[in-house]
Amino acid sequence: MAQAPRRRRPGRRNALRGWAFAAPTAVFVLVFFILPVLLVGQMSVSDWPLLSGNQGVNFPENFADAVDNRFFWDSVVFTLKYTVITTVLLIGLALGLAMLVQESSRWTNLLRTSILVPSSLGLASASLLFYALYSPQSGPISPFLERLGIVDQPISFLGSPDGALWSTVFLIVWRFAGFYMLLLMVGLQGIPHEVYEAARMDGASRWQTFSRVTLPLLRPSLALCTILCVTGSLLAFDQFFILTKGGPDNSTITVVQLIYNVAFQGQNDLGVAAALSIIVLGALVLINVVQLRGMRAPEEK
Repeated sequence: MAQAPRRRRPGRRNALRGWAFAAPTAVFVLVFFILPVLLVGQMSVSDWPLLSGNQGVNFPENFADAVDNRFFWDSVVFTLKYTVITTVLLIGLALGLAMLVQESSRWTNLLRTSILVPSSLGLASASLLFYALYSPQSGPISPFLERLGIVDQPISFLGSPDGALWSTVFLIVWRFAGFYMLLLMVGLQGIPHEVYEAARMDGASRWQTFSRVTLPLLRPSLALCTILCVTGSLLAFDQFFILTKGGPDNSTITVVQLIYNVAFQGQNDLGVAAALSIIVLGALVLINVVQLRGMRAPEEK
């Protein structure tokens, strides 16, 4: 008598289905993240000129050369300075805008759309746009200020270290304020109205409601925005490469731009550039861990 075919367990079938759904993402992460990181790690401990390829292990010379680079510490200080300024301005402005437009109405919907429009523009395209706007010869800003009598001669927005920094910060705030506003607005709308009603019945002022109700309940959204903003600022490249090329007088070179310069301009040393990349990766991991621990609720620590 023939035996009936054995049926697969539902749990095993569901597990296979889960692996099938996860496989494309796993392959993507393997090919575009894990393998490149392993290759960069190999480069960082090898003598690897751009045009000659791998010449053998030379650890730890690449790391010593990376730290001894004459622009290394200046680029670190500038990147940290830019990160702090951008993060404070972006998160503060985005939170204010989110609280302004969180209630849906005819005018707030129009305002939301207006604020979100710059987010649809690519960063490279936005940088090229502002490069043209900042131009003292062909840009409209400087001639407009001259017609108003505010200035007597064309303004070189990118001609000084402070001017180049703040001009770039203005571009980034304009480009990303709507994106972070959207994230924080979602967090605000997730706070139950009953909590605000209870605070109002207890006689809490607006500041007390904001500091003791809104901010604690908005902590996950603020943590997400802060991590995204800090990470993006530490890895800044496009805006400075297009607007300033690291100038004037090498005053706006970021760490990532230094990596690019070492790898493809002048030194042409992929080994030293890879060592710089490993240093940046380690710093990013450490900073993100500190941020995650700092933004956790007191009861979660």
